[in-house]
Amino acid sequence: MIKNLKKRIITSFVLSLFLFFAFINNYALAYLLMILSVFSIIEFAGMTKIFLKKNKASQLLFNLIFIFYIFCFSTIILTLSLSLSTKMLFFLILLICIASDVGGFVFGKSLKGPKLTKISPNKTISGAVGSLIFSSGLTIIFIYFFTKTFDPKVLIIGLVTSLGCQIGDLFFSFLKRKSSLKDTGSLLPGHGGILDRIDGILLGIPVGLLSLLVIY
Repeated sequence: MIKNLKKRIITSFVLSLFLFFAFINNYALAYLLMILSVFSIIEFAGMTKIFLKKNKASQLLFNLIFIFYIFCFSTIILTLSLSLSTKMLFFLILLICIASDVGGFVFGKSLKGPKLTKISPNKTISGAVGSLIFSSGLTIIFIYFFTKTFDPKVLIIGLVTSLGCQIGDLFFSFLKRKSSLKDTGSLLPGHGGILDRIDGILLGIPVGLLSLLVIY
């Protein structure tokens, strides 16, 4: 457990460095998105190959839908990165997603308690609440830091983004369960595969950005 936690911390630190370079350099961001996209598609195709092995047509359809989604996801991020202000908004939503994941891990491991759903046995109600608390708290802190004002509406952005992350996480947990897989891969020590790390982000970022546009 301690050994796995050390791996998880080291990998998280390395990923944080990649994110830093991606923030200050759009070329680094583009390369990072390409790498994440390729490995995500490979891992997703690996799952569909297992739980849809008897239906090649459905397997192809699922893979094409996912490839299209990843392409749109990456294109939107790169478009937002052309302007510093919109790039900062994107990274704000990304940090909220990360806070949601950290909050779920911290609260879930420390408080434990009743399971959230049968889809993912490791998910607990306390973890879900922790995700909401961490994401909404970080949203308030960042918005106040940049605007020096507190707007109650920013809580909605944090909460909605966290819900998007948790739904995305549960969706991929369901696919892993259908595929009898613990992780989607082993590329990231302590975390599993790329999809294990970005599953919630894939839905959390679009939902978070949409909530930001609707509210403001």
